[in-house]
Amino acid sequence: MLSNEYKEFYNQIIKKIPENIIFTDELHTLAYGTDASFYRLIPKIVIRAENSIQVKDILQLASSMNLSVTFRAAGTSLSGQAISDSILVVTSRNWTDFKVAEDKSYISLAPSLTGAQANNILATYGKKIGPDPASINAAMIGGIAANNASGMCCGVSQNSYKTLKSMKLIFSDGTELDTSNEVSKNAFRKTHKEFLSNLKMYAQSVKEDEQLSAKIRKKFKMKNTTGYSLNALIDFEDEFEILQHLIIGSEGTLGFIKEVTYYTVEDYKDKASALVYFTDVNEACKAVTKLKLAKEDKKIVVDAVELMDRAGLASIENDETMPSYIKEFDENVTALLIETRAKTPKELDIQIKQIEDNLKEFSLAKELYFTKDIEEYTKYWKIRKGLFPAVGAVRRIGTTVIIEDIAFPIEYMAEGTLKLQALFKKHNYTEALIFGHALEGNLHFVFTQDFSTQEEIKRYDEFMYDVTQLVAVEYEGSLKAEHGTGRNMAAFVELEWGAKAYEMMKKIKTLFDPKGILNPGVIINEDKEAHIKNLKPLPATNELVDKCIECGFCEPVCPSNVLTLTPRQRIVINREISRLEDQEHNFEKAKELKELYTYDGIETCATCSLCSTACPVGIDTGSLTKYLRHEKITPTQEKIANLITNNFSTTLSGMKLGLGVANLTHSLIGTNAMKGLTSTVRKISGNKIAKWSEHLPKAISIDLKIEQKASDLKVVYFPSCINRTMGLSSASKEEKQLFDTTVELLHKAGFEIIFPKKIDSLCCGMPFSSKGYDKQAKIKSHELEEALIKASNNGEFPILCDTSPCTKKMIESFEFKLKLFEPIEFALEHLIPNLEIKTINEPITIHTTCSSRKMGLHEKFIKLAKLCSAEVIVPNDVTCCGFAGDRGFNFPELNQSALRNLKSGIKNAKYAFSTSKTCEIGLSEYSGLDYNSIFYLINSCSKAK
Repeated sequence: MLSNEYKEFYNQIIKKIPENIIFTDELHTLAYGTDASFYRLIPKIVIRAENSIQVKDILQLASSMNLSVTFRAAGTSLSGQAISDSILVVTSRNWTDFKVAEDKSYISLAPSLTGAQANNILATYGKKIGPDPASINAAMIGGIAANNASGMCCGVSQNSYKTLKSMKLIFSDGTELDTSNEVSKNAFRKTHKEFLSNLKMYAQSVKEDEQLSAKIRKKFKMKNTTGYSLNALIDFEDEFEILQHLIIGSEGTLGFIKEVTYYTVEDYKDKASALVYFTDVNEACKAVTKLKLAKEDKKIVVDAVELMDRAGLASIENDETMPSYIKEFDENVTALLIETRAKTPKELDIQIKQIEDNLKEFSLAKELYFTKDIEEYTKYWKIRKGLFPAVGAVRRIGTTVIIEDIAFPIEYMAEGTLKLQALFKKHNYTEALIFGHALEGNLHFVFTQDFSTQEEIKRYDEFMYDVTQLVAVEYEGSLKAEHGTGRNMAAFVELEWGAKAYEMMKKIKTLFDPKGILNPGVIINEDKEAHIKNLKPLPATNELVDKCIECGFCEPVCPSNVLTLTPRQRIVINREISRLEDQEHNFEKAKELKELYTYDGIETCATCSLCSTACPVGIDTGSLTKYLRHEKITPTQEKIANLITNNFSTTLSGMKLGLGVANLTHSLIGTNAMKGLTSTVRKISGNKIAKWSEHLPKAISIDLKIEQKASDLKVVYFPSCINRTMGLSSASKEEKQLFDTTVELLHKAGFEIIFPKKIDSLCCGMPFSSKGYDKQAKIKSHELEEALIKASNNGEFPILCDTSPCTKKMIESFEFKLKLFEPIEFALEHLIPNLEIKTINEPITIHTTCSSRKMGLHEKFIKLAKLCSAEVIVPNDVTCCGFAGDRGFNFPELNQSALRNLKSGIKNAKYAFSTSKTCEIGLSEYSGLDYNSIFYLINSCSKAK
């Protein structure tokens, strides 16, 4: 229940902001209130802001009522800076405007674009943004700027602070400022004359204090995100430059970033990386110091040096992509992952040689080897980026994984690292490991922590005290190099900076936020125990997802991420349900939360499992949803499923009848009338009747009696049950059904086709397993396997299924080793070599299904498409289509949500292709194009050799 003040806020704000993006219920406040840190506060109200007008309205109302507001972008922050027990404003994923300068020297970005999206926009021009955090695929621009997030290559020269051009801001009272616009600045000068005067006065006082100025310069030569960006006070004279650079790294405590404009940096395509194994950490750290000094003297070009200690290597040594010899290293071996980039291949070779020469004096555990192979060095970097979550995945269930983020002056890095390892032993953190951006002296150390007892909390507190003394006092380093102060280090800001600098930070906070309503408790916090309060529980819920550390890397690829919940949020809610169920007095509360979860968590999950491809440890939340669907199956539903399983061909006949009636009605009354009629009927039924679309296929029956010649090339063709039932839609411009096109294409390539017996009753089991009917899925899968074993002469002949998701299900379910192919790989391996291809000049677009992506076929699909067309468009912001088998009929809002960016991403395309009929229905609906199987394209641009 909301208190009176929040009720009043709610009643006022719904007059200005749509009610459907404001949440006060227990499910959504918990789901949105969780970030990647090990802290938790539950907001009273969550608002998913779609634009700056809404943010302004929120701030003006909150300011008038003295209610605090916290801003959240992607929630990948690790220090507790994106949580709130008041009003949480989450920037909507639809807030993604951008503008690239004509000369490509800068880019203006809305707060909800991810770093990866920004770089995808700039990639065409050989540019990128400077910041490159490990979370760049998930982290949003608003958060990247607000935290001054840096990363592996940008160092301190290309972070947000150094590459900032201008900003559009909203202050705590709702005032707006565009630092690139003279009209806006002049208006601000009039309304905030005293503000600007005080800001200049603060800057002048710091500049006149030689000791403090020297300290600021020294500390910002390193990576440093502890406290405010005091370097703004000495780096600039212009008050607006000072202002906007103070906003960088302010973690939402000084204002809201409506838009940020970055100067772009060069993105060289010629790269080389090496995993260099040193005999111990001391040797590795000394090598880093030498590389850093050589880089500063311009004797070498090195873009990144990432350190991984032996514990870090141990955490990934069983990864199948890693060399087997890592397991044989002794306990002292430490690795440096080194990358260098160049304008030309020739320059790259010179740079590699220079780095190799610089490392000759050091003792190595393995011979130095640089690779230019993209696939090989991408694996190295993927593993490095996944170190933090990987440690979390092997933690004891119920414990928290903590990542601390420090920086030593480079000359003390070896010494400091050894002392840090000694602290691990002193406080019995035996599993702790170290990795980080060594070229900047920036180290991350990761360990697991149990917060369930006061004794364990005390151990953590004592350890952190020793760490802060070592880093901030003994070596005058940074307690937070790039992860932001948050609640994690707010209690130690004064320790690191001293009383004088800390007092200036408090003045800055008061100047920007006089009522103290913006993200209170973050950066400035007088509670010396803030770092050990509001700790997040991570109870066990299901072994399918218990390894999750709630990092949020999965969220951008989820088709329901703007509709209902994300994979991370689904896991958060399931953990809370399990926690409540373990407490007898909360059992009813758990039941209520389960009911709330049904639509948001279960019904609108596509079970596409793309989350597992983005998760560093492969957690598949789709599998959890299937498990939960299975749990909800009633005895009556089980009987119906058994009936369908045992009478599958009859069921398909019923489907054809339904399709026939729908299409006949459509032909009689027309498209608009059909849409109106079915929409009304669906609404009356409470959305229980499936949605009709003009792209709904017509019913078909395939004829297996085909004329063909005997051939040494034989293939077993299994048309999926979908393609045996559903043909072309009335909106399609194609003339032949997919079955006929596939047969024609196979014959053209010289194949003799074999069909499995009793094909009418065969199914891979996918329609059953996706709904949780595991037993029935296994029955159908086994029947199909037996039929294909016989048809392929015990696996002698390749087997083609014309639908990618079905093929993946077969590969996963079958016990007998068969040569199973979906359209992409079959075309590349068996069709293209036997055909003459004439590339068409018209632009096409392709959609790689979730199943194809998980089978590693995305790049192969692009390759195949480029063999057929001179211009292939692949929309960057479309992953899963959200149709999810038949879910697109019953929950079309999921399909619409997933494909919201499709039309704008393929606007120049003339033809569209994929490898799954149901996906193609949804893709056609929201693209304006007629999507069909890639076999249509291959058939139209090929002839027999």
